[in-house]
Amino acid sequence: MRTMAEENVSATLVFPVPAARVFAVLADPTTHASIDGTGWVQESADQAPLTEVGQIFRMDMYHPNHPNGGYRTANKVHVLDPPHAIGWLTGTEDADGRLEFGGWFWRYDLTPLGPSKAEVTLTYDWSAVPQSIREYLTFPPFGPEHLINSLHHLAELAAPTSSPRTTRPPDRRPTVTG
Repeated sequence: MRTMAEENVSATLVFPVPAARVFAVLADPTTHASIDGTGWVQESADQAPLTEVGQIFRMDMYHPNHPNGGYRTANKVHVLDPPHAIGWLTGTEDADGRLEFGGWFWRYDLTPLGPSKAEVTLTYDWSAVPQSIREYLTFPPFGPEHLINSLHHLAELAAPTSSPRTTRPPDRRPTVTG
């Protein structure tokens, strides 16, 4: 993992599969819960593959420090260059369908290293987050292992023995007994 600038972090991993296969997994929002290295992404609320800049896809999330625990994000594709790059802004959608983005984004850059090998770089960038959000959220909101964990999960999903579509991972919310 490396810090490219003060307001973004990235990690890079070489995958023993073609970039197009990795891109197909990333363009399928139903795989994102299985890719996520934090355990916050629970399930995709939208099943359609990501095919165009401006496309919105929603994710059901869980974080123990979120006021509601469970919440939903609205993500807007802002980079789509198959099989070289894909990225999205993360935000919220109100009851009227109004979208608001917080200024951070996720981006995957894929570099083919031959017919069956690709270098994948995952970047989390919060450089456009306004001060009003920085007053109550810390950036990045996860530990340094998150990005490399996500890349390892992605590599497993993109492996030739894996199907690009996966089933929903087990619910990662804590179990409360009593």
